Amino acid sequence: MRETELWARLKQHLGSGYAGVWAEQVGLAGLQGRTVVEALADGVDCKTIWRAVWVSLELPDRER
Repeated sequence: MRETELWARLKQHLGSGYAGVWAEQVGLAGLQGRTVVEALADGVDCKTIWRAVWVSLELPDRER
């Protein structure tokens, strides 16, 4: 998964206006408490980040 796809999925599920705020402010357990933005800056793979987002947002299996 590329970073552009990660952001597109975040916007799809959270809305364009809220996705960036959520990605900057919400720490995820699957990322050791880091936010999406922090995890990207640390070089975490986008697929790993998406999995943590998927769990946090309790999305359906088809969105995995």
